[in-house]
Amino acid sequence: MSHIDDSAFQAISDLFHRISGIRLTEAKRALVQSRLQKLALDSGESDINRFVHKVARGEFPDEVRVQVVDRLTTNETYFFREPEHFEDLARRASAHPPSQEFKVWSGASSSGEEAYSIAMLLADKLGLNAGRGWSVQGTDLSTAMVESASRGLYPMERARKVSQDYLRRFCLRGEGPYEGQLLICRELRARVSFQCANLMQPLPPLPLFDVIFLRNVLIYFDLPAKQAIVGRVMERLKPGGVLYPGHAESLANLNLPLKAVAPAVYQHA
Repeated sequence: MSHIDDSAFQAISDLFHRISGIRLTEAKRALVQSRLQKLALDSGESDINRFVHKVARGEFPDEVRVQVVDRLTTNETYFFREPEHFEDLARRASAHPPSQEFKVWSGASSSGEEAYSIAMLLADKLGLNAGRGWSVQGTDLSTAMVESASRGLYPMERARKVSQDYLRRFCLRGEGPYEGQLLICRELRARVSFQCANLMQPLPPLPLFDVIFLRNVLIYFDLPAKQAIVGRVMERLKPGGVLYPGHAESLANLNLPLKAVAPAVYQHA
C-alpha cells in the first residue's frame, strides 16, 4: 500500500473539515494512513491516494464517505473520566424534584462509556426499576460508534475506574468467547438511547436536558465554531441547567448566557 501524499492528505483533511468542522493537522497524517488503508482495500482500491481523491470527488457510494468519517472520528475512551463532573452530577441528581424526570445528554458519546457512566450513577442515586424517572441520551457523529454504544459490550480494561459495587450491580462479566469483556445490564441499557448527530449542523429532535456533557470536543474547533456548537447545544439545555465541558476547555469569550459555577461547570443563566 502506498503512503498518503500531500495532495491526498489535503483532500481528505478538507473533506473531513467540511463534514465535521474538525481540521486534521499534519500530526494526524499517520493516523489517517492507518485508519484508511483497510477501507481503501475493502473498497477495491489498492492505492490510498487514488482512494482518497475518489472519495473526495464523490465517486464512491455515500456509505463509503460515511465509513471514512467513522474511521477518522473513532476515539478510545473509558468509564468515569474526569470524576469531578460525576461528583457534581450526583449532587444535582439527588436534589432534583422527585416528580420531574431527570434528563442528561452525552453530546459526544463516542462508544458509549460516558453515557453508561452517567446511567450507573443515576441508577445508584435515583433508582433503576421503581426509582424516580430519568434517562440518558447519547449522540455522536460516527454511525459505527452509535452502533457500538447501543450494544453496551466493552473490554474489561475500560472499566478500571468503575467501582466493584457498580460492576456487580450494573455489568455482566463475559464468559467463553466473551472472556475479558463486560456487558452493560439490560435494565441500564433500557434507560440509555443513542443516535447520530453532527454538532456542526442542525441537531435532530431532542428534548430539553437538565445536564449536558460536552467534554473534549471543543478543543478541535476555532472560536466561531465553538460559539456555534455551544449555542446550538444550549438550545437543548433547561434554564438553570448545567453544561460540562472538558477540564481543559474554556467557555469564556463565547458571549453566551453561561456562568461558571465551578471548575468546568457552567450554568445556563
